[in-house]
Amino acid sequence: MKKTYYILLAPLFFLLNGCGIYNFTGTGKIDANTFQVNTFQNVSELIEPGIDRQFTLKLQDLIQNQTNLNLTSTDGDLMYEGEIVDYRISPMTATADLTAAQNRLTITVNLRFSNKKKPEEDFEKRFSFYYDYAGEQQLVGAQLRTALDEIFERITQDIFNDTLAKW
Repeated sequence: MKKTYYILLAPLFFLLNGCGIYNFTGTGKIDANTFQVNTFQNVSELIEPGIDRQFTLKLQDLIQNQTNLNLTSTDGDLMYEGEIVDYRISPMTATADLTAAQNRLTITVNLRFSNKKKPEEDFEKRFSFYYDYAGEQQLVGAQLRTALDEIFERITQDIFNDTLAKW
């Protein structure tokens, strides 16, 4: 009976042992201890107050929640900096009387990423996402918060995947 028990547990042990460097976020082993996220200034033509701070905090929170890296305000092993370069509302579809039936908010962020321990991983890249909403609605209050939450969640996750998960 004991021999059968060990035979059944052996494959499970090897399977779990082989996956030792991975975690549930897919980051594997990160060769860094700290990260720094500088404020992403809003330099787009259309300015929505406060989105620079909101985006910066969203990116900091995501990295803190999905890694064991420590946030620092200076001299981080991993550095995230950049700008919000586009904040645009565009009509997507029209009605018979030529008014917008649906609008799209698009936000584009330019990221400069640097890794002190692995400079070959440094890069600069733009990340963009959008939120569609009904043309008769105004993008204010709860509607704006929902749009920004959805857009920033997607952009920050894309940044996380490109810089830490390497997907």
